[in-house]
Amino acid sequence: MKKVTTTNAPAAIGPYAQGMIVNNMFYSSGQIPLTAAGEMVDGGIEEQTAQVFENLKAVLEAAGSSLDHVVKTMVFLSDMEDFAAMNAVYAETFGAHTPARSAVEVARLPKDAKVEIEVIALVK
Repeated sequence: MKKVTTTNAPAAIGPYAQGMIVNNMFYSSGQIPLTAAGEMVDGGIEEQTAQVFENLKAVLEAAGSSLDHVVKTMVFLSDMEDFAAMNAVYAETFGAHTPARSAVEVARLPKDAKVEIEVIALVK
């Protein structure tokens, strides 16, 4: 196992890694809409989702991967009413690449974020 860390995404706010590589697969921890400096992004679900993807791009790059190699995403929403708006940002971010996905509503997310996303990706 190899721990993945980068200063281009927010540091872990608990006893966990930003991600791990095992057998050429990258497993990210959930990313919430914090900047790399650790500040919560202002705005609605669109802005928060965009920041989450910036964080995911950074940890994927540190792992030697990219969004193009994501095979599975897990999306956690604090309000399923935000699904369509989140999905629009998600679709724009991934383009023609459509990894497998789960999306669920949860009671609450860290720092009262509206969205948290984690990914599993191939590492070349």
